[in-house]
Amino acid sequence: MEPAPTILAEMEDYMGKEGLSISQFAEHSGIHSGTLSNMLHGRRPIAMQQLDRITRAMGHAEGFYYDLYIDNYIVDGSFNWRRVGPLLQRCAELGKLDSIQRVIRIVSDNLSYLPVLFDAAEELNAEGRSEAAALLYECVAESEKYQHSERLALCQYRLFRIGLCDNQDTNLRIANQFDSYVERLDEADQLDALKHLADVFASLHRWDKVDELGERLGLKSDAQYKYRKKNKIQKQPDRPLIYYKLYAYLLRAAACDETGDPIRALHFVSLYSDMCWVELPVSKDEEKVIEQFKEWATANSYLYHIMAGNIEIIPEYINYVEKRENEIFPALFKIMQAANRYNINVDDILLRFDSHLSFREQSSRLGKFNQQLNGDRYIQFLIELAVYNLGKEKWGNGFYFLLGSLESSIKIRSDSYIVKCVGLFEKYRSVAVQQQKNEYVNLIGEVQRINEEKDGYRFSIG
Repeated sequence: MEPAPTILAEMEDYMGKEGLSISQFAEHSGIHSGTLSNMLHGRRPIAMQQLDRITRAMGHAEGFYYDLYIDNYIVDGSFNWRRVGPLLQRCAELGKLDSIQRVIRIVSDNLSYLPVLFDAAEELNAEGRSEAAALLYECVAESEKYQHSERLALCQYRLFRIGLCDNQDTNLRIANQFDSYVERLDEADQLDALKHLADVFASLHRWDKVDELGERLGLKSDAQYKYRKKNKIQKQPDRPLIYYKLYAYLLRAAACDETGDPIRALHFVSLYSDMCWVELPVSKDEEKVIEQFKEWATANSYLYHIMAGNIEIIPEYINYVEKRENEIFPALFKIMQAANRYNINVDDILLRFDSHLSFREQSSRLGKFNQQLNGDRYIQFLIELAVYNLGKEKWGNGFYFLLGSLESSIKIRSDSYIVKCVGLFEKYRSVAVQQQKNEYVNLIGEVQRINEEKDGYRFSIG
């Protein structure tokens, strides 16, 4: 039986073929000759930095010997973190996720490694190497699933944030999975977690859940704000505490509006427009938060009045948002909803803001909005545009927006939007041109393919 391959044997074989002495190979690789000699004679293990130099010197691609390194220095159980840590870091940098999984399977048997694995995951996540970090978080979470620890909850929080994507089925699953861990987090992390969780449920139209999370966020942020002077040493959330209390009201107002209660939505607007409870003096960050929420309160007050049927204020609302770039898309979205609900002609508004009808990332002075919520709102906007244009017999524009909304609905796997788009197309199928019908058939074919994968329903094409 042939002996198992080793990196040392590979080095010796290479040096023999190339006719290189230890000194010559040391010069070629940039490793001290004494160090190289100790490696070759088994008196010193190979460090990661040295392995990379050896690999380059032998003409191989980066990471070529990583799996063999795992066999030689990790599998036998004599590993230590000075080798494991750098190996995981380099594998993450090179995207060698399979190698990371191999290492994790080996070292996770030793429970004393869980804290350093968690720390390594935090470092990788901070560097933006989320896929590699997720493997470590999953390992720690699995090993601690019966411990009810804060570290377990933090792993689940990180996996929730990393796992969010365009697929609504996936987002609903991971949001539900994470929800039960929120209360185990540090108090500061609870605020951020509730905010992000509510945003995801909003993108999924789970408005009862959004209202519930908004209420929880309000209670927790209020308590932390009142006792903040006693808790100065404790960890602080990502944003000023007043942000979370105000955002809680914003969430509850949105939930009321989306469930057909704009009057109650206006009540919550009054709560985040009234800042009398904020203690002076305020920091620069708090001042920025206050300014933004006052702006949102004004804009949303217009918006909810319009949704309640006060359509005569639309011109005043348009004049207000026209000078505020970040408010234009939310205004157009709600105006289109009102136009379809109350049969209003808004052709002049669409012409005036024609350049804002295509998708763009939404943001405020406080940062970018939730990606999933942005995408969901834009699909709703396209559907409203399709309904409006088809209703006015503007067939070209109507089918353009309808097919665009159907394509986007398929990308995020939104069954409700797909059904709505299909129903709308079938209603106006008789006036569609052949090219539009062909595009529709192709999109429905994609829906069928997806549902065959899910073993779910199928759409039939007439």
